[in-house]
Amino acid sequence: MKRLEGKVALVTGASRGIGKGIALGLGEAGVTVYITGRTIEEGHSAVDLPGTITQTVEEMDKLGGHCI
Repeated sequence: MKRLEGKVALVTGASRGIGKGIALGLGEAGVTVYITGRTIEEGHSAVDLPGTITQTVEEMDKLGGHCI
């Protein structure tokens, strides 16, 4: 995949699922990713699903990506 350093993306729904996967993939490719999501803390979501925006940030850091 072509490296995308210097690019910026906005990914909504980055707490889980496809949004999270897209955010992590872009971050791994060198994109600065602005992420949004409704779940900040585990157990405090509108639906009972695992995953939080904070966990996505932690995973992005482990991959060497950068998200805001």
